[in-house]
Amino acid sequence: MNSKYDILIVGGGAAGFFTAINIVERNSKLKVAILERGKEVLSKVRISGGGRCNVTHACFVPNDLVKFYPRGEKELRGPFHQFCSGDTIEWFEKHGVELKIEDDGRMFPTSDSSQTIIDCFFNAAQKLKIDILTNQSVQSLFKGEDYWKVETNVETFSCQKLVMTTGSNPKIWEMLTELGHSIVSAVPSLFTFNIKDKRIKDLMGLSAFANVKVKNTKLEASGPLLITHWGMSGPGILRLSAWGARILADKNYQFVLQVNWLNDLTFEETLEKLKELKLEHSKKAVSKKCPFEFPNRLWESLVLASGISEDTKWADLSKNQLTNLANQLTNGEFQVNGKSTFKEEFVTAGGIDLKEINFKTMESKLHQNLYFAGEILNIDAITGGFNFQNAWTGGFIIAQTIVN
Repeated sequence: MNSKYDILIVGGGAAGFFTAINIVERNSKLKVAILERGKEVLSKVRISGGGRCNVTHACFVPNDLVKFYPRGEKELRGPFHQFCSGDTIEWFEKHGVELKIEDDGRMFPTSDSSQTIIDCFFNAAQKLKIDILTNQSVQSLFKGEDYWKVETNVETFSCQKLVMTTGSNPKIWEMLTELGHSIVSAVPSLFTFNIKDKRIKDLMGLSAFANVKVKNTKLEASGPLLITHWGMSGPGILRLSAWGARILADKNYQFVLQVNWLNDLTFEETLEKLKELKLEHSKKAVSKKCPFEFPNRLWESLVLASGISEDTKWADLSKNQLTNLANQLTNGEFQVNGKSTFKEEFVTAGGIDLKEINFKTMESKLHQNLYFAGEILNIDAITGGFNFQNAWTGGFIIAQTIVN
């Protein structure tokens, strides 16, 4: 059996639905189908943002927005000038979904439920008569003279234009390699660090704004750092893991993390500050009250790690102890042994080499009428709605290209 369509979209996720809806809204005569290998579509949308769906981010300037993408920064500048976060908000509003901005810039539906986004996509797809075909696992792709043939475990489809939105699916990447595309191998991008260290052993749940570096590399990030029972997490760590995805994979996730708990204070500035405190608080016990803006229990732990006992008074600190303490505060070294996946929001770095894509149209430079959107490309971002924004932008541009 051969089912004919004008456009086939492989992958029933965010990018796939957004592309399909935008295509048929522009031209209702086009026959479009979405093929999904699983029995459910939009499953990543459902769990995103803890089930609330972090639709986009309140960063409205394309040149600023691209800075959140460790891979794709240069390539997305043009596309974001065509369809940016502001356009996303407007699109969803037109489709009956209002979004709200949280303090950290993340944007969610006002309903606080990802179901709102799923319903929005389903209703639009139904109204536009887009076929949603589940349990269709693609087995092969074939390019004819002026058509594409897609064979699944169920049947064979043919179409004039083929859109691939399958995320990080190794089987599909393999098929695209056979068509001549190069794949940058996939490595995890957003992950937390496994650290066993007595300085943080009983401090689960404590958070501090810190600067973190990977020793002997240029990798560096700042942001809230959260101490967990397996090590360290939080935005600062996730940012570092995203920018360092390749380097840290090469190190097999064994490396030394340098933490400056005072974020922007240098060792020298901190030492000066400690000397002042020694004069000001001479009669007080060092470990009792943290003079900096981070939790007391963490301060106590770093004081002990500097070889200063619990009841030592400021006046009694030796030069050596002051140096040790300044060092623990601004350059504590922690051995990282392995990583843990961050929630269910598994993001990978890797995918189709960006040099093989025309970012004005999202079309393959190797094959006419073959388009890509979303995480199938070697594009990924930190958390905060940026990966979805890449999906919306790619889908919008494909729709515009195909229908114009």
